[in-house]
Amino acid sequence: MPYRLLCITAHPDDESGAFGGALLMAHRDGVETHLLCLTDGQAAHFRGGVEDDAELGRRRRAELAEACDLLGVTRHEVLHYPDGELPRQDFYTMAGEMTARIRAIRPQVILTFGGDGGVNLHRDHTMVSAAATAAFHWAGRQEFFPEQGLAPYTPQKLYYSSTPFVAVRNHPEYSGAPTAPWSLSLDLGEFAERKMQAFLQHSSQAGVLTRVKGIFDAHLSRERYLLAAARGLISITGDTSMFAGVEE
Repeated sequence: MPYRLLCITAHPDDESGAFGGALLMAHRDGVETHLLCLTDGQAAHFRGGVEDDAELGRRRRAELAEACDLLGVTRHEVLHYPDGELPRQDFYTMAGEMTARIRAIRPQVILTFGGDGGVNLHRDHTMVSAAATAAFHWAGRQEFFPEQGLAPYTPQKLYYSSTPFVAVRNHPEYSGAPTAPWSLSLDLGEFAERKMQAFLQHSSQAGVLTRVKGIFDAHLSRERYLLAAARGLISITGDTSMFAGVEE
């Protein structure tokens, strides 16, 4: 069976802006890539001229599908959690939904946000990080969610995205906020431009790119990740690639 990667995000466009390079490189290497997005982004500040929340959600789902095509994502799924309200949702239920996908997809590697909340320190990103981390550890333990009827499965590596900069709308004072460090750096090379093209499929969010384009462009060629958990006793300083040490 091929190697498998699962990326867990909060909103359409997260997959391109934060993880696009890793997804492209995995696809190039023959890895089966999966995306789980918890919301359809109805509460976005930038709306592309769409006033109705449900209509915006439909548009953003379509934009996500187009971006996933460019990123070579094998399969993506959008859940129905309310955008901007993940901290108020039931944590155990959220982690359970992620656990079910981990057990079904059986990825060796999982990517998600760090607890800082990513580039914009978004609270939804922080909650995704916490729930995905719990699911990573719980998926292999039979006492969690036996009602799912799925065999326990233990992924081998968990990575947090390490944001290269912080840009929170109307809060320049947050630019020095603590963020996740990195242990692995990916030089995107030819994939940097394709990552940008994937992000541009999210046309409703063009205002986001306009706001941070200068900074984004400066960091486009590289993505950084922190190895947050791995099977066995290893040093993160010896981690050379996302699938280094992974067994099929």
